[in-house]
Amino acid sequence: MTDSFPVTVFHNPACGTSRNVLAMVEAAGYRPEVVEYLKTGWDADQLRGLFAEAGLTPREALREKGSPAAELGLLEAGVSDDAILAAMAEHPVLVNRPIVKTPKGAALCRPSERVFDLLERTPDQFVKEDGEVVKG
Repeated sequence: MTDSFPVTVFHNPACGTSRNVLAMVEAAGYRPEVVEYLKTGWDADQLRGLFAEAGLTPREALREKGSPAAELGLLEAGVSDDAILAAMAEHPVLVNRPIVKTPKGAALCRPSERVFDLLERTPDQFVKEDGEVVKG
């Protein structure tokens, strides 16, 4: 397939939703750029831009489960976006996943079939890891 429609998946291979999204993108015939953000990390400006494009606030993109968000006090009312972004840059696991970026925009793809809104073509159907069948 051509790379004229670039797809970037900010991916955590340990996450089932992230694995499903990556497989859905590949099943649609794309060769996505896969960014394993737990290895590469983030910076606050990169996150600010990605969240703006996805229409998310840093708090909406904050991963609460399986992250140090509570221990860091990030779940308290009144914590600023800048404080959340700084914590995300220091602890990449704080960013919920997967986030996908294409020429159609960016989105936090939870549930995984949200990725179809960002693609030009989709598979007719896709079977998730848990056996659920979704239509493209």
